Amino acid sequence: MKRVPIKLSAISKQIIWGGNRLREEYNKKSDGENIAESWELTVRGDGMNTISGGEYDGWTMEDYLAKDSTLVTDMPYERFPLLIKFIDAEADLSIQVHPDDAYGLTHKNDLGKTEMWYILDAKPGAKLVYGLKDGCSTETLKAALENGTVEEQLNYVEVKKGETYFIPHGLVHAIGAGILLAEIQQNSNITYRVYDYNRRQKDGSLRELHVEDALNVILTRSEEEIDKIRFSRGAEDASLLAACEYFTVNRYELTDSCVSLCADASSFHSVLCVDGEGYLTQGGEQYALVKGDSYFVPAGTGDYEIRGTGTVIVSRI
Repeated sequence: MKRVPIKLSAISKQIIWGGNRLREEYNKKSDGENIAESWELTVRGDGMNTISGGEYDGWTMEDYLAKDSTLVTDMPYERFPLLIKFIDAEADLSIQVHPDDAYGLTHKNDLGKTEMWYILDAKPGAKLVYGLKDGCSTETLKAALENGTVEEQLNYVEVKKGETYFIPHGLVHAIGAGILLAEIQQNSNITYRVYDYNRRQKDGSLRELHVEDALNVILTRSEEEIDKIRFSRGAEDASLLAACEYFTVNRYELTDSCVSLCADASSFHSVLCVDGEGYLTQGGEQYALVKGDSYFVPAGTGDYEIRGTGTVIVSRI
């Protein structure tokens, strides 16, 4: 297979809490009323990218990767490792938690979920739920669920554009209204809802909760413990957002400048343009890169450059 950067067409998801900023500002397409999530790199039965342009135009990522598994990595793997999204929260998301691999595979035949969020924009006062308050145990949370005081047990954090939040499996969390972000995560779609504000869907029904499973997988961790997981495979530097066992993510701020990268045999690169515009150059070929674009650079492609003015997020395993 020819190893060149390939542009991906996103998969849009309509969910009750979504807005329309991804359609209006990131040129995402959907026939739905909103675009809550735009899956920018996905190789799953419930969401599969297709290739846009070039020699493999119209191919699904599943068909493309089936031709040569080393396009992902030179190491054996059972399933594609990452899922990368844009998320637009017009309303609060449910209070939720994700399991580790062992629990996910046992109960859902899917991987667990460790993830990170890069805040693209946030309205003044917008907040995340980031863990439980100090002293809140699973027993305390269970009692709060029974007596309707869950929100009193949550740790709220006001967020700003450009910040990063790392969410290891077991951490209670939620995106609040008015937040737009990029999410890099394990390739999993397991979410255990703890609480959803008694919110009703269009048909009048309450959204399903998964309290028993959630209580089984919740873990309490200090900020120091979270950072130890977040940078377990690399020392923190100016561009590094996370380097854990599941992914390494860098942010590059370009001001009419260039960054030189190398996709070696150990991992593909996902290049996500979150602001501005420029070019990705590899092997003498230029590929236009504008806000909202997602490229897959196969493992073993070698040296390439990103030049322009804006912000790019580059993820690898």
